[in-house]
Amino acid sequence: MTDSLILASASPRRAQLLRQLEVDFEVVPADINEVHYEHLTAGELCQMNAYYKCRHVSKKFPDAVVLGVDTLVTLNGKVYGKPKNLREAQTMLRELSGKTHEVMSGVCLIHLRTHQQKILVEKTSVKFHKLDATEIRDYLSRINPLDKAGGYAIQEHGDSIVEKIEGSYSNVVGMPMERLQKELAEFGVNYAMA
Repeated sequence: MTDSLILASASPRRAQLLRQLEVDFEVVPADINEVHYEHLTAGELCQMNAYYKCRHVSKKFPDAVVLGVDTLVTLNGKVYGKPKNLREAQTMLRELSGKTHEVMSGVCLIHLRTHQQKILVEKTSVKFHKLDATEIRDYLSRINPLDKAGGYAIQEHGDSIVEKIEGSYSNVVGMPMERLQKELAEFGVNYAMA
């Protein structure tokens, strides 16, 4: 049994998802630069970034269970992180249009004091509708794409761009809650079922 849980993320979506478990947690964003090595897959990159975030915060809070998460989008081996600007977001949506891509979330849990650590990756397949330039501009006018991998948010007007998903919906939002519940229980974190 642990005293506390820390979310090593500034993402309001991840905090909102974690609140669904009715677990007490603190938000302590990891102040690190994410890595983007060309030779790594999206799954490897998001696991590595989740680990770096988690490890950075766990050194300051060795008695807490620290949760780090990183989400990336991938299509045919190309990795899509957060767009730098609106033009890049438009390019991402144009490239994803009409195709099925993968949303990968790397999840890391560390309890430094007891040397417990778990790193995993969750994958969800997302198929976009075929989108024209007007539909892409309209969608981007309704959300802020700059803090979202792939330049979109399934929970914000997602039905206008997403045709179907296979796998965890919450993973596409930013954290695979079904898998996380099981892993938190193994770390002794008590929560109410959502």
